[in-house]
Amino acid sequence: MNSIRVLCGALIVCGGLLITPLLAETKDVFAFIPAGGRTLLAQVVESRPPAAELQAILTGKRTREEWLAYLKSKTTNVPALAKFSEQEQLTLADYLSFNMPMVSGQAAAPDLVKSLPPDGRDFALEKCQGCHIITVVITQVRPVPAWLGTMNKPSHFRIKLSREQREALASYLVINGGIPIDDVPEELRAGGATY
Repeated sequence: MNSIRVLCGALIVCGGLLITPLLAETKDVFAFIPAGGRTLLAQVVESRPPAAELQAILTGKRTREEWLAYLKSKTTNVPALAKFSEQEQLTLADYLSFNMPMVSGQAAAPDLVKSLPPDGRDFALEKCQGCHIITVVITQVRPVPAWLGTMNKPSHFRIKLSREQREALASYLVINGGIPIDDVPEELRAGGATY
């Protein structure tokens, strides 16, 4: 009986050693979808900007346009911001307009990155794929009212998102949606489905 346990244990360990490198090489099938504000803000946090600059971001309250101007003015003090494209800066500004200021306990947490609220990309991947392939969502070019109209239909209203989260998702899709079908991995291409 003990020899069977030892053999099983050895097989599990060997299997893990073989599978782990394969998993590490697995590409993110959704990498073609632009980063959301949470991911972009995490990159800013992880770049270790001056404490005063980070605190100003986490405790600020601005509109998207005000955030965009603010972020552009801070590219010297916060080098991570200078690396972002115009679209990424706009995505981050949009995210900040929906989610800042953070409560002071969240802003001071040692695991700040883990406590950042989800962004539009997170909502799209988590909520939209429950019923249809993500391609149906991210390849469309639609204004915010059209997205909100779809999200408020009976078929979508049961999805657990607050009004603000629906607005954040719609705004993210307006900024980052309209991805050309040729940029979508073949296994994720929808068969022409739209809303």
